[in-house]
Amino acid sequence: MKKFVALAAIVAFLFSCNSNDRGELVGVKGKKWHPEKPYGMTLIPGGSFIMGKSDDDLFNVKDAPTKTVTVRSFYMDETEITNSEYRQFVEWVRDSTVRLKLAELADEVGMGPGDGGIGEYAFLDQDEENRTPYEQYMYDNYYSLSDDFNEGRKINKKVKLIWDTSKYPDEYYAEVMDTMYIPYDEAYNGQRTIDVQKLRFKYTTMDVEAAARTGARRRDHITTEELMIYPDTTVWIKDFNYSYNEPMHNDYFWHDAYSDYPVVGVSWKQAKAFSAWRTLYKNAYQKQKGKAHVNQFRLPGEAEWEYAARGGLESGSYPWGGPYAMDDRGCFLANFKPARGDYAADGALYTVEADSYAPNGFGLYNMAGNVSEWTASSYDQSSYTYSSTMNPNVNDKDNMRKVVRGGSWKDTAYFLQVSTRDYEYADSSRSYIGFRTVQDYMGEGN
Repeated sequence: MKKFVALAAIVAFLFSCNSNDRGELVGVKGKKWHPEKPYGMTLIPGGSFIMGKSDDDLFNVKDAPTKTVTVRSFYMDETEITNSEYRQFVEWVRDSTVRLKLAELADEVGMGPGDGGIGEYAFLDQDEENRTPYEQYMYDNYYSLSDDFNEGRKINKKVKLIWDTSKYPDEYYAEVMDTMYIPYDEAYNGQRTIDVQKLRFKYTTMDVEAAARTGARRRDHITTEELMIYPDTTVWIKDFNYSYNEPMHNDYFWHDAYSDYPVVGVSWKQAKAFSAWRTLYKNAYQKQKGKAHVNQFRLPGEAEWEYAARGGLESGSYPWGGPYAMDDRGCFLANFKPARGDYAADGALYTVEADSYAPNGFGLYNMAGNVSEWTASSYDQSSYTYSSTMNPNVNDKDNMRKVVRGGSWKDTAYFLQVSTRDYEYADSSRSYIGFRTVQDYMGEGN
């Protein structure tokens, strides 16, 4: 008994000597946190608003009865995602695909960094002498035992890719690069371009709501998504019969003249993939700098979108209030179709730069017109009657109809109204639908 008391006394003494809390409950001290506004985004302070149609329902759809709801604070892109921004995603996928193919072939032919040529692009763990203990453990217990031996292995991003055919380092490199381009018999006007079918992005998602409600194991609600991510440029032709829009099909996405225009031809699924990539891309940088991970980027819920579009104005028809789509000088306030067949009266036949026209009260551009925008919500005509009044969002994974908001360059003014609901199927892409992303704000933000 005496030994136990003595041991307890020693432990208590050591504990008191190594702690500055004087035995009080002071909590665990973590790093001081400072919110960082994401680049190109603005903070939308949370609050309540009257959601739904306050004006006449001209089409008698009756899918947006008014109700008071409250949303939490979040960041939102000031503009629609542009061609330039989406090209960053496409080029990242392209480069990662090439690097993976180079690493796989280097592995197959047994070449490493010391061998030069394609060996410079070998998996980082292929250098056995310089593996860290953690890399060795992962290699022995995961990578080498996986059905896909290369899954999880790190590719070498430090060595620059070579695109000039005259500078390819060896035949192995040339073999890999050849697989990335369309076949010679499909080349057009002497241009052998990248085969966009090869540009696929793979990521995992978890249905947190389903996991929470069912109590099942996390792995039962984790799914892997893999899809092509290049925009469907043919929408400029397929969306309009008996119309000449080939210049838009040929140039709109890739040409620098359209870099600051909103990306279109992107499906709901591709917009989700972009959001996942943006999160991964940012958090890779955060990890490199020893900083905390950021919240995920995602598509806005329908209520979040409408709240942001209103810009703090109560019961306005448009982001600028209304009731008209023109100002007192007769200038149009958005890019849309003012009359039948008259697309250019507002100064643009198709889309305009993403930061055109005046922003709304929250500093958001083109929340009406230019391109309609995907939301995270599924379309149900009666969803307003049963959805929550706190952060309402209806996302039925079996419902492929997804809500789009804001109207576009080819729509009449009715579809520009902040309360008008519309939808498109999740796997469809259009020349008049784009998107913008949001990120949850940690704190009140009011």
